[in-house]
Amino acid sequence: MNRKITTSLLVALLSSMATLTVRAQVSNQPYSFQQTQKYSDILYSPEFRLHTASKPFLYKGRLLERKDSLESANSTESQNWFMRKLFNEHLVQVEKEDHTFYMDFLPDFQIGSELMGADKRTTWLNGRGFQAGLTIGDKLTFYTNFFENQGVYPQYIDDYAIANGVMPGHGTVKNQSKNVKDWMYATASVTYDFSPYFQTTLAYDKNHIGDGYRSMLLSDFSGNYTHLKLRGTIGNVQYTSVWAYMLDQKNPRIDPANPSARLGDGIKWGAFQYLDYNATNRLSVGFFQAITWANENEAGHRGFDFNYLNPVIFLRPVESNNSSSPDKMFLGLNAKYKVLNNVSVYGQFLLGEFTAKEFFANNGYAHNKWGAQIGVRGFDAFGVKNLNFLGEYNLARPYTYQHFSSTSNYSNHGEPLAHPRGANFREVVGIANYSWKRFDFSLQALYSLYGTDPADGANMGGDIFQSYTTIPNMYGNKIGQGVKNNLYYADAKAAYVLNPRYNLRLELGYTQRYRKIEDQATQKSGVISVGLRSSFRSFYNDF
Repeated sequence: MNRKITTSLLVALLSSMATLTVRAQVSNQPYSFQQTQKYSDILYSPEFRLHTASKPFLYKGRLLERKDSLESANSTESQNWFMRKLFNEHLVQVEKEDHTFYMDFLPDFQIGSELMGADKRTTWLNGRGFQAGLTIGDKLTFYTNFFENQGVYPQYIDDYAIANGVMPGHGTVKNQSKNVKDWMYATASVTYDFSPYFQTTLAYDKNHIGDGYRSMLLSDFSGNYTHLKLRGTIGNVQYTSVWAYMLDQKNPRIDPANPSARLGDGIKWGAFQYLDYNATNRLSVGFFQAITWANENEAGHRGFDFNYLNPVIFLRPVESNNSSSPDKMFLGLNAKYKVLNNVSVYGQFLLGEFTAKEFFANNGYAHNKWGAQIGVRGFDAFGVKNLNFLGEYNLARPYTYQHFSSTSNYSNHGEPLAHPRGANFREVVGIANYSWKRFDFSLQALYSLYGTDPADGANMGGDIFQSYTTIPNMYGNKIGQGVKNNLYYADAKAAYVLNPRYNLRLELGYTQRYRKIEDQATQKSGVISVGLRSSFRSFYNDF
């Protein structure tokens, strides 16, 4: 009897496809560069004056119209339930006057072959997940997804997972036999749109500040973290304030009386604020500030510091008011200018520490810690609709994101909060994307020069988890010092999108990576892969 009731309810739910009389006015979705670049002709057109740096976006107005258009594009005419669900609709889709709800199964299956690596391993991914979204009225929107994953990856990703205890950007991983990695991944976000001037979000997700592929300020590379976000917009000014609760698996909680007790990862806090001003339809400038601190240090438990709770105050005077502050503070600038109707230039500057006399002396002073970015991006290149491109240059001086203790450095869950490389690097990235009907194509090329620590562990400034108290030389420091590395990376993908509502696609890809290490053998990887994939999450394997 219970089985019959359950079946009847399921059938009723799946067939509930009433026409939506009042469409939802807001929607949210995790940030993904590959998905967001499809909005470039709106975000970076001089016809509009949109705030583009603070991501993920709250989709409303023109962005929501484009999102709906992308999800319903190239629909297949069919009355067959299976065909509609495969090509056009969410698996479960409920649309009422006062609310909407959808849910999808997200397969992420991939198999490939390592063609150049020493072990010529077969790579694969077995990911099973779901996503669900809910809107209530025209003010509240909720999104969540969850994945259970097992896979075998190329050697360099394998090494990263073993060394750091995490999959890149995806959280804690279990290293099993035969190179198998096992991990889970989840995202959740609820946003209430109080008015055109103010929104608040509670999320377990990521943030990204900037208009580029990378961010030197705050990026979406590290794992998800719990945070509260307030965003206010008045005229051409938008202010975003984020308070984050983050895990620190490199500094687990320990009971001195029982060192073997499992007490969980360490905890750290972060406060991030970004003020964006659209001076004209073409020019935008923004000011960024961030501070991270440990939940517990040598003095004992500290917890959340309510001095940083004020959402509209400059954090630097508050932090410096503590004469012996143990916290890590950053300031930054972000800007973009739409030089042509379809081309924009953008840039960032991040400042960790600064001594004017030493800075202008150009003598490699270790405590002049800064990073920078400059880039250009465009849409509909050469008059070809949906041909988008990006070129970007990033650098960070040695020791930029280090602190005296890794418990309060600029990291989350054992990974950098900004650039995946950490510091002590230069990088050039080029990306091209093209969409035609249901086909998506992407090309990426990357070159990076960076320095790593030698075998004796001397602190050369690239590993942000080293303490700056161990800097061997105060002067003469330069990018690439230590063991010199040259990284060459290229990636090409072609996908046929079966269902844009949950990004279900057949994907063929090839990734090639050379890492030339000073006085060591060159590491080589070339992986060809094919898969049935469905997700909006990002995988950063270009490090």
